[in-house]
Amino acid sequence: MTNIVINENSGAATGGVRDLLRWEGVALFVGMTLFYWISGGPWQIYALFFFVPDLSMLAYLAGPRIGAGVYNLVHATIAPLLLALAGIATAEPIAGSIALVWFAHIGFDRALGYGLKYDAGFRFTHLGRIGRDATAPATAENPTTGNPIKAA
Repeated sequence: MTNIVINENSGAATGGVRDLLRWEGVALFVGMTLFYWISGGPWQIYALFFFVPDLSMLAYLAGPRIGAGVYNLVHATIAPLLLALAGIATAEPIAGSIALVWFAHIGFDRALGYGLKYDAGFRFTHLGRIGRDATAPATAENPTTGNPIKAA
């Protein structure tokens, strides 16, 4: 097995860049929540949809590669942006409301350090490792072959 070290060569943000990305998450969360409030959207929709994107973690039951792909698809800003644009194009206000909640969720996750995932497992993100032993050296192996996995 190999140690997976998160540093400036690993593909994960470190230092001031990581801090900036997390503060950007705070700004996204606060900004989208404020826009939602200004838009007059129903708070029941906000409460109902805020944690829905986290259901994508269930894809990890199919393995880390599929789990990371589905999680990243749902936690990148592209999908809620497309939903917002579709809502504008169709004059459907609920689409805009859901998109704002979705953006707020993504910002909330980023602020907490939950970044986009690498195939090495749920704990390996573009914002660094997460979890109670995030600073300890880690090892990972491919669950199918048992071979060591190198983190990006």
